[in-house]
Amino acid sequence: MVSLPLSMPRTPKGHKRPADVISNAVRVIKIATGEIDESPLTDDGKDKAAVALGRKGGAARAESLSARKRKTIAKKAAAARWTR
Repeated sequence: MVSLPLSMPRTPKGHKRPADVISNAVRVIKIATGEIDESPLTDDGKDKAAVALGRKGGAARAESLSARKRKTIAKKAAAARWTR
């Protein structure tokens, strides 16, 4: 007797995979051939979603800060780098 799983199979990020056996097989083949990238991490081990948000966040923060505030932050960062 074959026991069925109690829940749907999930991807590494927790997304549901197709319940249909053939659809799931097609998806697995696409992942294996590189047509679909299912890896949640980038080459350096960082989460892809976090990297994308980080790109947006830096630009948004720079736009919201005044020139004076950006200058003080840059001076503080430079001082921290040179004190090492």
